[in-house]
Amino acid sequence: METGPIGVFDSGYGGLTILRSIREIMPGYDYVYLGDNARAPYGTKDFDTVFEYTLQAVRKLFGMGCPLVILACNTASAKALRNIQQHYIADCCPERRVLGVIRPTAEIVGTITKTGHIGILATPGTIKSESYVLEIRKFFPDCHVTGLACPSWVPLVESGMYDSTEADGEVRRQIDTLLMMDKDIDTVILGCTHYPLLEKKIRQFCPPYVNIIAQGKYVAESLRNYLERHTGMAGRISKGATCRYFTTDSVDMVSKKMSVFLNKNIVVNSIKLEK
Repeated sequence: METGPIGVFDSGYGGLTILRSIREIMPGYDYVYLGDNARAPYGTKDFDTVFEYTLQAVRKLFGMGCPLVILACNTASAKALRNIQQHYIADCCPERRVLGVIRPTAEIVGTITKTGHIGILATPGTIKSESYVLEIRKFFPDCHVTGLACPSWVPLVESGMYDSTEADGEVRRQIDTLLMMDKDIDTVILGCTHYPLLEKKIRQFCPPYVNIIAQGKYVAESLRNYLERHTGMAGRISKGATCRYFTTDSVDMVSKKMSVFLNKNIVVNSIKLEK
């Protein structure tokens, strides 16, 4: 059976935080990262648009030989994953798999909170979908979940201002708003893969008793467990310890920003997504 890399897809740069965590615990596999930077952000787009764009990316990664694709984008996981799994995969390529980033975090958050009150900071699209609320209630029905959209945070990160004093006001305002919505929150999920770059400031403006959950660690551990349970899929993934990067936008501009996310210089290639 032919083998191929694990595909990792995001609308832009945030998925690199997921990719980095996955590679830290599973460095031996091959990976392909695809960022749809030309059409980012997805967080403010409607369901149909996000589904179509995500499906185009999944098809492209399958065409590049990936037997398994991770949607390292909360908006894509919230708005497109279920339809892709239940319809496209089931009808067209049942031997392949697409996984998201919401469920791995939802599975563990109830074991971390002591008050049972959980906050979600995410893009407008993820909050509107209520995907976190639905997933967390499947595992921890007694937990109270409060979501807040932070539409200004992705631009802050992608403009490189995530560690600047200019970011302080925006981060503090959203944290204060969330905690006013539910004063008993003791655990906050960063429900966008861009937000780990703001984690230092988020911790600065959160009370010390609040747990901050970034997704990378939990998604990586969940994927490792998945492959341990599904040895057939694990055997279909090539093991050359390589990683290739692709973007739908300007290669020069994206290369610089991706290098910042990964703390190393990388080569990025151009790619087109088709309907």
